[in-house]
This record gives sequence, structure tokens and C-alpha cells, in this order.
Amino acid sequence: MRIRDLKESGHAPTLLSAFLHFDISFAVWVILGALMPFIAKGLHLSIPAKLTLIAVPALSAGFWRIVLGILVDRYGAKPVGTASLALTLLPLLAGWLWANSYSSLFYTAFFLGLAGASFAVALPMASRWYPPQMQGVALGIAGAGNSGTVLATLFAPLLAKHYGWHAALGMLMAPVALVLLAFVTLSKEPPIKKQPVTAAAFGKLLQQADTWRFCLLYFVTFGGFVGMSLFFNTFFVDQYHIPMAQAGLYTAPFIILGSFLRPVGGALADRFGGIRVLYAVYASVVLCCLLMAALLTSFALSAVILFCMMGMLGAGNGAVFQLVPLRFRMEIGIMTGIVGAAGGEGGFYLNMAMGHLHKLSHSYAAGFLAFGTTAIAALITLKLAAPVWNQLLLKLARAQQLPEYAAVQSAPATAEAG
Repeated sequence: MRIRDLKESGHAPTLLSAFLHFDISFAVWVILGALMPFIAKGLHLSIPAKLTLIAVPALSAGFWRIVLGILVDRYGAKPVGTASLALTLLPLLAGWLWANSYSSLFYTAFFLGLAGASFAVALPMASRWYPPQMQGVALGIAGAGNSGTVLATLFAPLLAKHYGWHAALGMLMAPVALVLLAFVTLSKEPPIKKQPVTAAAFGKLLQQADTWRFCLLYFVTFGGFVGMSLFFNTFFVDQYHIPMAQAGLYTAPFIILGSFLRPVGGALADRFGGIRVLYAVYASVVLCCLLMAALLTSFALSAVILFCMMGMLGAGNGAVFQLVPLRFRMEIGIMTGIVGAAGGEGGFYLNMAMGHLHKLSHSYAAGFLAFGTTAIAALITLKLAAPVWNQLLLKLARAQQLPEYAAVQSAPATAEAG
């Protein structure tokens, strides 16, 4: 695929709008993780309490993503995306003015999860504008909005140092309002019309094994990416005694790499097949987790390992969502919600595991081993599903009269058959 093909297909302003929606929503979604060293100091929180609070938006985003996925299929991505951005302002306002205790922050964190549901708006909006052979790169560009994590991680600690963490939450309302204005002005509803998902159709999707397979795959890649993004500031301060205000500066390069490689992973999946790319991703993540558990005390070595792991997780996000719209083209709205929800739960699982296993073992090594175990499960799942998926993708490519794409998708099938 060439860049010219992307320009000549779809609707560039809408693709940009989807990116911006995802980008600022991600900044809101992970803001507590970015501010946690300051919050924990003020409220005297233990490590499990800190990581539990960080994990709540990831957990609640699973609920909100399914809700928004259903609403997008019923009412369209633009009105639902507009409403979700507007409502995202409310928990920021509450956190700014009223969140002065652990319990009040807990409720604020739950509603911050709504921002994490942007996934169920931005990706269907982008997907429905572009043909099958461009799904990887189009969704990769929209999904690169997870770089909004960098905005929160980099700037929130600096603002908190000078103005306090409450004020940092309030200041984030300004860019949210600007993106809301841009989204209303630039975005256009996709030409593909989708019938609303009925309860029966939703139930049938949940009965399909492939739905749960994609959930597990994304549980690891996206859950790992967002979970680590939420975790890094606290991890670097606790493990390596990085100054709180500088934690974002240390964390940002890891998140930038993972965000940048999401569209790269999608493009590689378009070129070589998503299944091939994911084999490399999960094998690399397993190796990185083993190395982290063994070399945890060395900041320099840990930084190199985590840099590689975040890059692979970012590429894996793009590869998974190259496959999902090809397998579930007409159900992409609700499937984005379901699979995206699983990804959010992965971020919750990672932080809960890190916090509680640290309490038991007094080390973060056990948490990395637990995450590596989920990557092994994803690798096994992918291996079992690959023969069937390859045949389905090959049929789709031939039906769309895309001979080059058919050749890419059939290559792994041939290897499996051999």
C-alpha cells in the first residue's frame, strides 16, 4: 500500500478527527496514572492502593466501550463521539473541585473510564471509510491516538509540581474542549450504514469462539500497552527513585514508541499478514517479561527491555485491528467495543497483578512473569486459530478481487498446511 492510496481513499478529515478524539481521550483516561506519585504522597497510599486506583479507569472502560459500541452502531459514530467527549469533561471537573479523598477519587476514576471508551468511536469511524486492504494502516493511524498517553504522562507531573494535582485535572478540560470543537467541525459520518445490533445478534457474537480469541489477543497487546503506560510513573518512582516531577520525562519515550509503532504494525499486517506479525509480537513479549524478572534491579537494562516490549505491544495493537474488521466487517462497531473492552481489562489486570504480587513478594518481578504468562496463552490461541483465519482471509481477498493481498494472506495458510 502506498501513501497515495490512503489519500485517494476514504475521508482524511474524518481520519484526523478519529485520531484527535482518540488522542485527547487517552490523555484523560490515563491522567491518574500520570499524577499518582503526587496523589499517593498527599493521601499516603500503599503500593496496592495506588495501583488499584490507577487500574479503575481501565476496568470501567470495558463497560463504557461496550455501551458506546452499541450506540455507535445504532446512532452513528459522530453523534456518539460528540456526546462522549462532552461527558468526559465532567469527571475532570469533579476531580479538580471535589476529589479530596480516596473514595471520591475512586468514583472519579470510574467515570474517567468513559474517555477510554473512545476506542469504540474512533476505530469504527475510521474503518468504515476505508477498503479491506487498507484497514491495517487506517486503523493504525486512528489508533495512534493512544499517543495521548504521552501528553498526560509528560505534562501532568510538571503541572502538578507547580499548581497541584487537582489543578492539573482541571487544566486538561481546555484541550478536551478544543478537540470537541474540531471533531464536530471536521468529522463526517461513514458511508457504510449499519443496522443497530439487536440483543440476539449481540448474543450470537458472544457465542463465537473468534470473538473471545480476539479478546485475549487484545487483552495482551493493548492491555499491556495501556497497563504499562499507567504503571510506569509509579514504577520508576518506587523502583528506581526517579523524582516525581521527572517521571513523565522518563516514561514518555516508551509510550511514544508504542504509539508510533501501532500504525507501523497495521501497515506490516497489511503487507505480510496480521497473523505473522502477531507471532513475532507475542514471542517477543514473553522473552521481554522473562528478562525483566531476571534483570529488574538494573535501570539501564530494564529500560532497554521495556523499550523493546512497548514497541512490540504497539505493533501488536495495529496487527490485531488489521484482523478484526476483516473477520467481523459488518459488526465492527460492537466488535470494537467488545474487543476494546477486553484490552482495557488487560490494563486493569496488569496493574492489579503488579500491586498485589508486589505485596506478596516485595518485588515487581512476579508481576512481569504473570504478564508473560498471558502472552504465552495468546501465542497458543493464535496458533490454534491461524489455519481457520487464514482460509477466511484468503476467501475475502479473492472475493474483493485483490490478488496481491490474497497472496499475502494465503502464504501463512500454505505454511500451516505444510
